[in-house]
Amino acid sequence: MSTTTTTDTATIQKVVFDSLETFGAEPTEITLDASFEALDIDSLDIAELAQIVDEKFGVEIKSSDAEKIKTVGDVVDLVAARS
Repeated sequence: MSTTTTTDTATIQKVVFDSLETFGAEPTEITLDASFEALDIDSLDIAELAQIVDEKFGVEIKSSDAEKIKTVGDVVDLVAARS
């Protein structure tokens, strides 16, 4: 009997939040509604976050996805939908 494991949203959120904090975002400012611009997260940080998400969850964030991602919640939702 095989079982399929799905990654829960809380785990995804923790990885994303922790990553943003290492990029220099203020922990108290990181929320699902926070925009990357407000957190002072640039395109290189987003590219690095995409790598982390790929390594941890096997979810690739393509450049076409990256253009649509504006908030922290957008990333969490995208990863949750694809994992």
